[in-house]
Amino acid sequence: MSQQEYDTAIAEFIRVKGVTRCPTVCAVPTQGSVSPSDCLALRRRAEHLDAVRREKVRREWLRATGRE
Repeated sequence: MSQQEYDTAIAEFIRVKGVTRCPTVCAVPTQGSVSPSDCLALRRRAEHLDAVRREKVRREWLRATGRE
């Protein structure tokens, strides 16, 4: 595959899937220098997502055990 074919295939994939950046980069906290307020926002987001996940697991457990 030539570089032009590769670039065309990548562009087509991005157009079809709507991917605009690397999913791995978006899924984990950055290793770069960030402001304290951004660190706090990232920590709060992680805590919120964890709370949502835990609540989902709790509800599924209650439903599965008939205690709902």
